[in-house]
Amino acid sequence: MPHQTYPPEPGEEALLEELLGEVRAYLPLLDREEMKLLLSGLVQRTSDELGRFRICSGREETLVERVKTETDYTALLSLHEELNALEMERFLSFYSVPSLHENCTWYRDALARRALELVAAELPSPPPVPFALISMGSDGREEQTLITDQDYLIVYADEGGEEADRYFAEYSRVLVERLAEIGFKKCTGGIMPSNDNWRGSISQWQRRLHAIVRYEAEDYGKNLMDLIVLSDARFVAGDEELAGRLVSLIRALLQDYFMALWGMAKAATEMKLALGFLKRFWTEGSGEHKGAFNLKLLAWAPLVMNVRILAINQAIPATSTVRRIELLEQEHSFSANMARGLVAAYRILTKHRILLQIKVIKGIQKDAYYLNPYSLPSDERERMRQALLLIEDLQKTIHTNFSIL
Repeated sequence: MPHQTYPPEPGEEALLEELLGEVRAYLPLLDREEMKLLLSGLVQRTSDELGRFRICSGREETLVERVKTETDYTALLSLHEELNALEMERFLSFYSVPSLHENCTWYRDALARRALELVAAELPSPPPVPFALISMGSDGREEQTLITDQDYLIVYADEGGEEADRYFAEYSRVLVERLAEIGFKKCTGGIMPSNDNWRGSISQWQRRLHAIVRYEAEDYGKNLMDLIVLSDARFVAGDEELAGRLVSLIRALLQDYFMALWGMAKAATEMKLALGFLKRFWTEGSGEHKGAFNLKLLAWAPLVMNVRILAINQAIPATSTVRRIELLEQEHSFSANMARGLVAAYRILTKHRILLQIKVIKGIQKDAYYLNPYSLPSDERERMRQALLLIEDLQKTIHTNFSIL
């Protein structure tokens, strides 16, 4: 009987990659017999884990198929919550960061697409011109986790004039409310198409973007933050060609206006890290978070931000942090060791961000940002410290490359 193969489930390739990565780390240290034992163990472990993995994947696929036809927003919220619960269960079994990213992004895209369809049907008339929904932030990087908010913009074709402006103002207002109803929290920073700054025709977006990169608008800090957010733009739903035009425009402007990118690089290299005296962990000395540090602001975000800067500078189209690192290695911005180290750093920091989210979801704690490094096993704590040291080296590299004083 011929061997039967199966197409990989969503996230399955990421899980296999993570399992194989463990083997690659040990192979140079083993003799022939030890290598055979390790590989034999991996085959059994992979078979067992993929079996359990596929059970979760099969259930998720069924739920996503229901998302595509569901017409009730309350039911969509229930489906979203069930998908999140399945993904949390799978993460606690495998601790696979890439699998969680891939799966959360997959089913949230399906939910967002369904919301777009339902809102269009809810309004008195259909959209007057083609339009697209584009995501940014972690969703734009395809790095969704268990807790999400709305980081979206809308772009539409020019032909509709003021009628289209009015239509999409109302459409965006309703869309933001409906997304909130199905479990996408409203963005506290206002990065939603209901905000005039995150909605417009392609020509309006072109004028807005030129004003940002030329620093024609007054608020420098806001311009810089908008550029950072826009640099992770990714098509989600609607007219893909129209979305592609806007994404290409964003990337071209970041390439053409070096001072805009330089401003982003300066901000990235100045981001503080949770490193203190003698390169030990810096933690809060008093207050509610005594002995802990903000994992997002003082570790994870600086890594994502600095990798983003190099990727934009090298015209790398990928938005995923890990994919950006891989492509930067391919074009020799990173050595193989540096690239492997940065990928490992990203995964350990993100793993603990997800575990903090799970504690919040389960009601164990209220905060999803602060981590006490001394609550971790010593080897895990050291890996996290090495991750911070590597991010510090990355900041120094960018500081030198961009001639930042």
